[in-house]
Amino acid sequence: MFISFEGTEGVGKSTLIVKLHAFLQAQQREVVLTREPGGTPLAERIRSLLLSTEQQEDIHYDTELLLMYAARAQHLAQVILPALQAGKIVLCDRFCDASYAYQCAGRGLSAEKLQLLNQHFVARLPDLTFWLDAPVDLGMQRATQRGALDRFEQEKLSFFSQVRHGYQQLQQQEPSRIKRIDATQSAEQVYAEALQHIQQFDGF
Repeated sequence: MFISFEGTEGVGKSTLIVKLHAFLQAQQREVVLTREPGGTPLAERIRSLLLSTEQQEDIHYDTELLLMYAARAQHLAQVILPALQAGKIVLCDRFCDASYAYQCAGRGLSAEKLQLLNQHFVARLPDLTFWLDAPVDLGMQRATQRGALDRFEQEKLSFFSQVRHGYQQLQQQEPSRIKRIDATQSAEQVYAEALQHIQQFDGF
């Protein structure tokens, strides 16, 4: 089972993932906890490039998208696909939906570019995706409280409003896979709702 977690900044993805990871381990399930961009040593180096605020030059939007997919291809080959083939549950902080929300809806890149990359380089999509949704101003308040902001977190609220709209579009297109959870609820309420979806999943 492959589960991804999506949302704009500061919506509580990390908190939810930790709670679900602990629950699944208590159920004697083999679980792999990972993230994007990242998940392997090479992909983590690409992550550092993407998130750094100390670039010598601006990262072109196409370059940003291609770096995301370079990291994703490595991540799939080295971590996600082997874990799924071994019968493990994969919990991934962000996946392909984030590329549509951030690079297409947020940056304005064409969805055709994303579809082409998915067609050639993504062998498996998540079985279940949790979209943690909250007003962008609330999320950014939370993100700011965590400490220094990375390159994405320093974007304007208007950018994150477009990203949020991108997630909304995806959820409307794939309601059976993408489950919207109101992230303004308490962490316990968010966890309970996510757990209910997992337990209802066919084959869990």
